[in-house]
Amino acid sequence: MFPSTPLYLQAGVTTRQISAENPTGAKNSGCMWEPDPTNPDIPYSGASLELGRGWKVRPFIKLMRQTTVEIADIEGPGCINQIFLTCDAPCSSEIVVRIYWDGETAPSVECPLGAFFAMGFDRAVHTVYSSMVTVAPQKGLNCYWQMPFRKRTRITVTNDSTAADFILAYKVLYKLHGIPDGVAYFHAQYRRSLISGTHPEHTILDGVRGCGLYVGTYMALNAFCGGWWGEGEVKFWLDGDENPSIADNGTEDYFGGAWSFYDDMAGGETVEQAFCSPYLGMPLAKTANQNGPRKFGLYRWHILDSIGFREDLRATVQSLSWYPNGSVGRVYRPVPLDIATVAYWYQTEPHTGFPKLPDAIERYDL
Repeated sequence: MFPSTPLYLQAGVTTRQISAENPTGAKNSGCMWEPDPTNPDIPYSGASLELGRGWKVRPFIKLMRQTTVEIADIEGPGCINQIFLTCDAPCSSEIVVRIYWDGETAPSVECPLGAFFAMGFDRAVHTVYSSMVTVAPQKGLNCYWQMPFRKRTRITVTNDSTAADFILAYKVLYKLHGIPDGVAYFHAQYRRSLISGTHPEHTILDGVRGCGLYVGTYMALNAFCGGWWGEGEVKFWLDGDENPSIADNGTEDYFGGAWSFYDDMAGGETVEQAFCSPYLGMPLAKTANQNGPRKFGLYRWHILDSIGFREDLRATVQSLSWYPNGSVGRVYRPVPLDIATVAYWYQTEPHTGFPKLPDAIERYDL
C-alpha cells in the first residue's frame, strides 16, 4: 500500500504516532508516565500531580541549548504522513530539523525549523494556509509531505542557541506498509544569500544528481530597495542543460501573482498584498516602509505541476527591478536582496552532499 492509494482502500492499515507522550510510537505505549517534576524526563509534569498517570504528563520535552534530541526512530517499511512541531524559541532559525532515511549518515532534510514550515522570519511570525504546510496561530507548524522509507527513518531537532533552553512539542504520524523498490525519497535543503548588483542571482538548489521530482520552493526575502523587487526569473536546469529548460516570467509569476502583487493598481495603491492558496501564496508581506526594507514570505508547491528530472537538477532566482531610461523607457536593474530558500524534492538515493548549513549567527533574524 503506497501513499497514493485511495483512502477507501486503506482501511485497516497500521497507523502509529510518535509524540512526547509516546516517544517510540509503539502500540499500547502512550501516556505511560507517572507525574514527577523531579524526573528530568518529565520536568513539566507538576500540573498533572493531582490527576495522575494518563493526564497530559509529558506533552512536550526540554530542548537544551547546544543539544540535539532524536524525536523519531522508526523501523520500516512505511511512510510519514504528517509532522507537527512547535517550540517556544523566539528565533526559530536557531532550531534545526534533520531527517535521515534508511541508515544514511548525511541528512536528506536539513533546515531551520521555521523555514522548513514556510515561516522563515524570526521577528515576523505569521500564519500559512496551504495544502502541504499549515502554520496555525501561534507557531503551530504542520506539514503533510509524504515521506516513504524502506528500512528506517530518524528525525532529530537541534537547539543551536548558546543562550537558552526551550520546550518542544512534536507529533510524527506514520503508516507501516510496503514500499515499492526504487522509490524516491523526500529531501529539503536550505540556502541563504545576500544578493549584490555584481551577481544578482540566488541559487535555490544545485548539485542534485539522480532521478527525481522537484515539488516545492519556499522563499523568505528582505527587500532593501525602494519600490518593486521581483522582476527576476526563476529558472530550472534539467538533465545536463546548458540553458534552462524551464524559465518563469518573473518572481511574482512563479509564485502565482501578477503586476507586482500590488493590491489595487487602478486606485493608486501600490502595496503588495498577502495571500494564501492550496499550492502557492505570499502569506507575509510586511510593507510599512515602501521606500525601505520590507519582508516577504512566498511558497510554491509543485503538486499538480511537479518538475521531473532523470540525471541532475539546478534552480536559481534572479534579483531585478526597474530603472528609468530616457531612450527605451526603462531597463532592468539588479537590486540588493537578502534571500533564504528551502527547496523540496524527491529523488532516488543516494543523494549528493548538501552545502554546509550556515551557522546560527548567519541564519539569525532574517
